[in-house]
Amino acid sequence: MNQHEKLNYVEFAAKDLQSTKLFFSQVFDWEFVDYGPEYTAFSNQGLDGGFYQADMSSTVSRGGALLVFYSNDLTGTLSKVVENGGELTRPIFEFPGGCRFHFTEPSGNEFAVWSESA
Repeated sequence: MNQHEKLNYVEFAAKDLQSTKLFFSQVFDWEFVDYGPEYTAFSNQGLDGGFYQADMSSTVSRGGALLVFYSNDLTGTLSKVVENGGELTRPIFEFPGGCRFHFTEPSGNEFAVWSESA
């Protein structure tokens, strides 16, 4: 349900839409709907959104927002990320409240995954 003045949708650039779709499908079980050759959308993932074709990416080091996944099995999720072409940018580290790691997906966008424990 859409809520007045609440975040509703997020969009990311993607250099390689097919590789990005395959990565998120295999690691996080996402499903996509294509809207032409240069845009694909996902939904029911906590926040709906999409990827558009562009030679850019979002990383924390360049001031990009960091979207963070939650996992009940941090090391298991880390394994899936790496096995499916994700690149680890920060290995598992502790922070107040838990542990997390950062990674980039095949198009270069940076995300993180956190859990209460490793």
